[in-house]
Amino acid sequence: MEILYENLLNFTWQQGVMILIGAVLIFLAIKKEMEPTLLLPMGFGTILANIPLSAAVGEEGPIATLYNAGIANELFPLLLFIGIGAMIDFGPLLTNPKLMLFGAAAQFGIFFTLSMASMFFGDNDAASIAIIGAADGPTSIAVANALNSNYKGAIMVAAYSYMALVPIIQPPVIKLLTTKKERLIRMPYEQKAVSKTTRILFPIIITIVVSAIVPEATSLIGFLMFGNLIRECGVLDSLSETAQKVLANLVTIFLGISVAFQMTAEAFLKVDTLLILGLGLIAFIVDTAGGVIFAKVLNIFLKTKINPMIGAAGISAFPMSGRIVHKMGLKEDPQNFLLMHSIGVNVSGQIASVIAGGIILKFFGG
Repeated sequence: MEILYENLLNFTWQQGVMILIGAVLIFLAIKKEMEPTLLLPMGFGTILANIPLSAAVGEEGPIATLYNAGIANELFPLLLFIGIGAMIDFGPLLTNPKLMLFGAAAQFGIFFTLSMASMFFGDNDAASIAIIGAADGPTSIAVANALNSNYKGAIMVAAYSYMALVPIIQPPVIKLLTTKKERLIRMPYEQKAVSKTTRILFPIIITIVVSAIVPEATSLIGFLMFGNLIRECGVLDSLSETAQKVLANLVTIFLGISVAFQMTAEAFLKVDTLLILGLGLIAFIVDTAGGVIFAKVLNIFLKTKINPMIGAAGISAFPMSGRIVHKMGLKEDPQNFLLMHSIGVNVSGQIASVIAGGIILKFFGG
């Protein structure tokens, strides 16, 4: 009987804290419905990883095997990008290409956070932390892994947690930076037909251009655009549906539970973790502010004014950020439909975040 219960004596308070963190992630996934497909497996994996002498995270344990097979070599993030690409409709962006500017402006938080993180961490760790501002979990994982950051677990948790908290983080920042009059600006949407040829050529051209300029982003942008090409080619409908649903959900489950390999008490419970979470929050806030302020500056020179709220959708949290802006517009004016504009900005943010990740790898990857 003593042998049966002796492992209980190996529990530490740090492992208890990590198990509690895992329980909180599960609570947020189920009760608050915050990114449940990711936070639920991440929370449960955290519990498994912090059982004393857990066979799940040993050298040959299943979580260790999944981590080495899918995250250590960046396979899971890239496969997930295929699913994300298959979900994205670039139609609103192709209708109004100027929206790409907002996606670029909303990446300012990455480089602002990089300068702040550099005061506390080494170059590669600071760069990996800064990419949390991409609001793109797969990009954050790919960059942190490529730069061999010492804080992969904290970066992954911060990236996905703040993505889930976008509905809480963004509205106060948007309201703080805009006036009632600005939030009431109407932006009629002119429906324009986008030819099938244009939709097919767009992912191919973007892949070639971005890869030629930032070759470090080739894998990220290539898999994202390949997923979109599957969607738009018109001859792979069943494959497109599989990528959007089965592939994306399956990879997300594996991704969430294998992240737990970095969620052990020894690796996670550090003062640095709290600092990373704080810097990640700053990155999200500055991203949002950058997009809104850029729109306000443009309005100084434009005759037809832009509702500055759409600038906040330039982060890569697709499609949550675009929907948040649309709902805020409806709350101010039930007749103001900003959805197509905000989604157009949102998908441009998806492309811009991948490019930003490539730029970070270009400067720090060596």
